[in-house]
Amino acid sequence: MGEWSDYFEDFPEENQANYVGERFDPVGAKAHRQAQQKAVVKLRTEQQQLDAEIAAIIKKHKPVA
Repeated sequence: MGEWSDYFEDFPEENQANYVGERFDPVGAKAHRQAQQKAVVKLRTEQQQLDAEIAAIIKKHKPVA
């Protein structure tokens, strides 16, 4: 018995990852997934920058013991 990937290669319309909304569009679906991944990376980068800024502010205003 073959793998699911083999099946989806033969019948790409059966793979739900190839749909955008209810429309079969493998190229559009791939572009959408890539855009989502880029957005996640951007969000993580921005959050790391904000976390560093918050840490710097806390350090600056922390009383000296």
